[in-house]
Amino acid sequence: MKYSIATIPGDGIGPDVVKVAVEVLEAIARRFSFELAFAEAPMGGAAIDRFGEPLPASSLALCKKSDAVLLGAVGGPKWDDLPGSKRPEAGLLAIRSGLGVFANLRPAIMFPQLAGACPLKPHLVEGGLDILVVRELTGGIYFGDRGRSPDGLSAWDTERYSVPEIERLLVVAFDAAMERKKRLCVVDKANILESSRLWRETAMAMAPRWPGIELSFMYVDNAAMQLVKNPRQFDVVATSNMFGDILSDEASMVTGSIGMLASASIGGPHAGLYEPIHGSAPDIAGQDVANPLATILSAALLLRHSLKLEPAAKAIEDAVSAVLDSGLRCADIASKTRGGDTPGEKPVGTVAMGAAVVRAVEEAGK
Repeated sequence: MKYSIATIPGDGIGPDVVKVAVEVLEAIARRFSFELAFAEAPMGGAAIDRFGEPLPASSLALCKKSDAVLLGAVGGPKWDDLPGSKRPEAGLLAIRSGLGVFANLRPAIMFPQLAGACPLKPHLVEGGLDILVVRELTGGIYFGDRGRSPDGLSAWDTERYSVPEIERLLVVAFDAAMERKKRLCVVDKANILESSRLWRETAMAMAPRWPGIELSFMYVDNAAMQLVKNPRQFDVVATSNMFGDILSDEASMVTGSIGMLASASIGGPHAGLYEPIHGSAPDIAGQDVANPLATILSAALLLRHSLKLEPAAKAIEDAVSAVLDSGLRCADIASKTRGGDTPGEKPVGTVAMGAAVVRAVEEAGK
């Protein structure tokens, strides 16, 4: 079987980590005897420099006809002075909308080998952490009406949701909870926001269709506190676009490093979009420093959700775990970076970490 993958290296460390993830995908394809054809789609600041816009029509067309899309990161201070509609991040919003991917799955998993990287007290994370944030991706304040007054003294961004938008996201969340610990927490600000009250009403109306699920609700400010006070209470968290963006980043640091967290954007009629949740970090671009594991784990999600190749996806995740067992650490997850010194740790760069995952993939297949 042959699959087409569009790659969007993007900006900053994006090209560094995507290159490594592609090498891992090529290794897993050899092991499981399927074919992958890669084609690059410019987006973000790199596309602005070449084409004058953050998402050229040709890039979106390539992504739409592909089986899946693997994205690195976009943005950087070089383009910060551009109007909002012309900044690299506008390309990110446009591709999500263009592909129709409305559900963003952000698993926050603490690898046991990295428990020491967790900033919380050990008893709070004893037994590990595995939280899935299901974030609505194509609605809410990021896509609502926005503007500035003619005199420039006021501005607005509108949070707006419809019942169908909420329902389709919650179907994904309820179904995910059924496959996990059967607990779903809907995070909102229903004491203040009318849109949040609609989220609650919709969730309660849907709940009888999943009788085995324990449904709860939490205000977003309390959820932010509870993630550091008692993170193990959470299993699946469903929330709006902006709240999900913020809470999933917080959850990533609770698990040790944002450099370890993958994401999958799914649900549309076209290809799924897979990317690490970290930013472009232009200050370390091209220095062989960035941690590629979040992008590699995003590639595993790509295999699982878009290509339906579960054994291959699991093999990548097992290879990452094996590499961590061996003591290899990029700078963001090294104990010395965090003020400690763990015996047996071996500092490596982006390329060496990727090569180690490739070897682990190959050796496990012998």
